[in-house]
Amino acid sequence: MAITFRQLQVFVAVARERTLTAAAATLFLTKPAVSIALAELEKQCGRTLFDRHRNRLYLNDQGRRLLPMADELLARSEAIEQLFDNDALGGHLHIGASYTIGHQLLPTLLRDFRVESGHRDQRITIANSASICTALEAFELDVGMIEGRVAGERFHVLPWRRDRMLVAASRDHPLAALGPVAVERLAEYAWLLREPGSGTREQFMRFIAPRLPQWELSLEINSAEAIINAAAAGLGLTCLSALEARHALRDGRLVEIELDLDMTREFSLVLHRDKYRSPLIERFVEFCRRRDEADDPP
Repeated sequence: MAITFRQLQVFVAVARERTLTAAAATLFLTKPAVSIALAELEKQCGRTLFDRHRNRLYLNDQGRRLLPMADELLARSEAIEQLFDNDALGGHLHIGASYTIGHQLLPTLLRDFRVESGHRDQRITIANSASICTALEAFELDVGMIEGRVAGERFHVLPWRRDRMLVAASRDHPLAALGPVAVERLAEYAWLLREPGSGTREQFMRFIAPRLPQWELSLEINSAEAIINAAAAGLGLTCLSALEARHALRDGRLVEIELDLDMTREFSLVLHRDKYRSPLIERFVEFCRRRDEADDPP
């Protein structure tokens, strides 16, 4: 078979974007050129690589088999182009981070990685933990940084660092003036929670919900900052990361409700087992694992 580099570029772009139009835009090609290249690749392979449905293309079993190899070939080609560039760390790094990590840890971490490595070509996607894993599975990300648990043998999960969860409310909340509170008392009040699929919601369901005879959802919001503001306005209790809550606790907008409950969770670095780990990916992962929790932003 005479499969070309361009055909593989088109295949990977279509796999990630799921439409010919979007793939063409990322490659700076016309839509007909992308369509022709994909058709030629499928002809060379002797089978279709995508299922077509309403102008969208979804990888079938044959396409999923090809994707890791095509992705690796493109990554290695990029590494070759950078090989003799004064030993610079080359390539593009696409990082996916859950909201807590992306908002609270990644900016400082990325600043220091740039200083140490000299690498500047990064792209960040911030979403909930479930969405990050979905993007990793589709080879849309190089590395994920999540706060939830990961299921499935397709991922390589590296424990990274720990985080403390807490329950907080407005300073005028009836529980705010009390000392340590029995967890069961939390059932008397409404809750402000993140959306299903978020690591923070998962921790509430893991640590608190099983200990309550019943609980009421006041609001479901996909933004930690909006939840903090809603809790400060007296709309309910919330369960969130100490990292996210630290400024609101410091300025008195929120008060931590003391519980006799250890709510520690683990942040993880996640990679797809079949994805080629370029020197850039390896360097970034190694850098993250060297960073101590004492380096957290104040």
